[in-house]
Amino acid sequence: MFYVGPTIEKGNKIRGAIAMDINENLDWEEAFEYRSGLTVELKSQPGVLHKIAYYEVMMVPPIWLENDPRPRYPHELLVVSHQPAVSNICRISECPVLVAS
Repeated sequence: MFYVGPTIEKGNKIRGAIAMDINENLDWEEAFEYRSGLTVELKSQPGVLHKIAYYEVMMVPPIWLENDPRPRYPHELLVVSHQPAVSNICRISECPVLVAS
């Protein structure tokens, strides 16, 4: 759905503001497939693994990798692990136990 805002005549040119419904063209399945923490491989650099930092839905290309200065397109990546790398989480056996006295 498009909303065409007021038009402004400037010289012989007519300019109009166009706004889109934010949820209309977003690919939520792709955003989930390339979610943060997943391990991926750049197809142009086989064997070099990267971790997805985040997926920016409003940006093209949308995928940012940790320690990579530029965003990537999905077709540039191969998902190696569908399980996000977990960090900073305390496993039950490693967590300190608080005992009430």
